[in-house]
Amino acid sequence: MVHKNYWGGAWHDGGAGFIDVENPTTGKVIAQQAIASVEDVDAAVRAARAAVEQREWSGMRPGDRGRMVRKLGEYFTLNRMEIASELAAESGKPLFEALIEVDGTARYFEYYGCQSDNFQGDSIPLGDAYIDFTELEPLGISAQIIPWNYPLEMVGRSVGAALAVGCVAIIKSPELDPLSSRHFALAAEYAGFPVGVMAVLCGEGAVAGAALAGHPDIDQVVFTGSVATGRSVAKAAAENLIPCVLELGGKSAAIVRKDADLDLLIESVRWGVFFGAGQVCSALSRVIIHEDLLLEFNERVCELVDAIEVADASGIERESLVMGSMISPQQRDRAANLVQQALDEGAVMLAQGKAPTQGSFYPPTVLQVKAGSSIEQTEVFGPVLCVIPYSGEDEALAIANGTDYGLVSGVFGQDINACLYLARRLRAGQVFINEWFAGGVETPFGGVKQSGYGREKGREALFNYVATKNIAVRLRKQ
Repeated sequence: MVHKNYWGGAWHDGGAGFIDVENPTTGKVIAQQAIASVEDVDAAVRAARAAVEQREWSGMRPGDRGRMVRKLGEYFTLNRMEIASELAAESGKPLFEALIEVDGTARYFEYYGCQSDNFQGDSIPLGDAYIDFTELEPLGISAQIIPWNYPLEMVGRSVGAALAVGCVAIIKSPELDPLSSRHFALAAEYAGFPVGVMAVLCGEGAVAGAALAGHPDIDQVVFTGSVATGRSVAKAAAENLIPCVLELGGKSAAIVRKDADLDLLIESVRWGVFFGAGQVCSALSRVIIHEDLLLEFNERVCELVDAIEVADASGIERESLVMGSMISPQQRDRAANLVQQALDEGAVMLAQGKAPTQGSFYPPTVLQVKAGSSIEQTEVFGPVLCVIPYSGEDEALAIANGTDYGLVSGVFGQDINACLYLARRLRAGQVFINEWFAGGVETPFGGVKQSGYGREKGREALFNYVATKNIAVRLRKQ
């Protein structure tokens, strides 16, 4: 079966042919995906521009538009098992992780749909002779280049906000797991969206992605992915002087104080670095732990690794201690090579689980490393945890802040004043205290340094998609 691309309210073959989509747990082809050409991208942009000019979407009463955005979430909720099963097959996620992602996607649309009619400008007093006010106008076409690690939830996160304020969206789905992305087009049809408001197309990043990011007729671009590709996207956007939001890499660290609750820490390690096989930009990649806790933590984390089963979990619906495959053999081999390089440089293997030899599986791995070593500085994007002991908090802060990244950080400890002291000195866009991934769709998220700029999630994300227009009126004298 060949899955087609969608724009202008219709399904289209790919001008660049099609690709085989494989199940990474088995290596077997499960479907084919049409691949967009540069000409296809241009056609999708023209259809989106027509929708912008018609103003049916942007000119709609905000409450009505919000109800339609919420209908997208309703579609994902009604079809959650079908969508999750498809996602699990193409990505290697356990079914329970895929269900979490589908539910999260629905929640983003629900949340942003509720923001449409309470997001407004302001009035500015200039005396009796004037009326002055601001309006928050939708930018127009938002180009969304989506990563393979969360191909559904990342769309809900950013496209939900774009649609809520009246933008139209062109989604460039990832080549490695593009199949489930078609449900955004189906959801738009289910919700009754005007033609051209939603486009979904798959294409190679260097061709379709580059054509979209550099297209002279888009108004804004959102990219989640690597630092190198993020730079290319930013340069392309800058050529046309359009704004972009970049959510890039991370090498996120938790500082573990001497008074930390290790039960909370171990739970966060399980979900922070072994969820999604560690293929998460905000993964808990480094534990910077007080030297007095090092031995006990090492024992506990070894027990956790031993308890995690690495297997094809595409049929496991209930949350359990199981980890699925990585997205591809290339990603698996990259993680393995980085671990071997670390061992060659003197890292100590604390724990490594077992993984099937067939498929793109890599076992959960824990290394004790030195600050400044290659693997302590490099984003692995796999189930690999680096442990670094410290003796003083200034040392811990220096290690935590000592990478090129600044996406998220964490602090574990029972003295909340001490934890907040550290949190305010960590260079990151978000800091978790005593629970990795604390927060929700309502809380802003984004990085500093080479982790990018702009904020996703929360009401802050709505401002990515609007321009402030001031209208000043001179009144007649009475």
